[in-house]
Amino acid sequence: MQLSKSEEELMNIVWKLKKAFMKDLLDAYPDPKPATTTVATLLKRMADKGFVAYKSYGRSREYYPLVKKKDYFSKHVNGLIKNFFNNSPGQFASFFTQETDLSKQELEELRKLIDTELKKR
Repeated sequence: MQLSKSEEELMNIVWKLKKAFMKDLLDAYPDPKPATTTVATLLKRMADKGFVAYKSYGRSREYYPLVKKKDYFSKHVNGLIKNFFNNSPGQFASFFTQETDLSKQELEELRKLIDTELKKR
């Protein structure tokens, strides 16, 4: 299951805060802040999709993530590789290194990451 762009923006706030009441979520938004009803609707949809849950304290709800950020984005990237790069991580890496504006230093850091992973296997 995937989140809409608005839901992803809110989910990033939930991941950052770890636990949050509606006021905390609204405070974390940049200006112009969305309406409370908009955030409530997004939270309901995200709860229905299994991304967030809440604990009730009287009439207040404290929201928390059910999905780890790393797991969500890992699935997202793997879907991207599958759907746009013929399920070829090599094609993805080629595109990423050639079509993004990486500096020489960033490419060298990327090489170090790959070398480290190769040593682990």
